[in-house]
Amino acid sequence: MFATRFAPSPTGRLHKGHAFSALTTWTAAKATGGRFILRIEDIDPTRCKSEFETAISEDLAWLGLDWEMPVRRQSDHLADYAAVIEDLNQRGLLYRCFRTRKEILDAIGDAPHGAMEAARPGPHSPQEEARLLDQGRAFAWRLSLDRARGPGRGSVEQPQLHRRRPRPER
Repeated sequence: MFATRFAPSPTGRLHKGHAFSALTTWTAAKATGGRFILRIEDIDPTRCKSEFETAISEDLAWLGLDWEMPVRRQSDHLADYAAVIEDLNQRGLLYRCFRTRKEILDAIGDAPHGAMEAARPGPHSPQEEARLLDQGRAFAWRLSLDRARGPGRGSVEQPQLHRRRPRPER
């Protein structure tokens, strides 16, 4: 069965781009007899607000959209994501990336072989990783598609799976 999803973050009110995306995916699901899933991206507790989630539902209903119940919330599945990350890590397919998005974007202009090299810089050296861990720096677990594909299969992009922020000191 064909399924679509609309996945807003409840960090503010919906805008025209959200409405267009929701209408497009809802229409595609309805046209094929498929499913339209509302998934709330509520994993940023500092920015997500319940009043915005309520407003999202109200706005979508005002547009005449209906969706599969219950609403799927990303925060309800953190243990599932952690289990997958652990499995991939045990299989040697992940690496820690301490680079911020800004650092990666800034490096694009400096890459001698082009933007793709800068956009997927790969793992830090073991010494650099140990130093950054000792400093308590935040990191993202990134999937090494090179490792997942196996030797001799060519280099490919390195998508981010999960961002780990340092815990605030108490």
